[in-house]
Amino acid sequence: MKKICFALGMTALTLTANQCLADTKPAMEISKTAAASSMQKVPLNTATLEQLDAIPGLGEKKAQAVLDYIAEHGPIKDQTQLTQVKGIGEKLAAKISPYLSFN
Repeated sequence: MKKICFALGMTALTLTANQCLADTKPAMEISKTAAASSMQKVPLNTATLEQLDAIPGLGEKKAQAVLDYIAEHGPIKDQTQLTQVKGIGEKLAAKISPYLSFN
């Protein structure tokens, strides 16, 4: 009887531990998600590298590409023009546009 109780207790403990591990996310993912959910729209044409990098899905290299495009071609007016930035296709532009203002 003691062995059965011990085995059941260990099984429950293992299941609980596994569920806790499954519920955790890497710290970077949590911070970006939290930042995105509380984030106001970023003014694309006056944004800093850090502001653009905080947008989920963009990343530092593409954020820099956006800044380089703006420096060379002037303000980006809409989502369609955003796709002209190297590395940003229609899908990514659609994904990040809700976080941006094109003013």
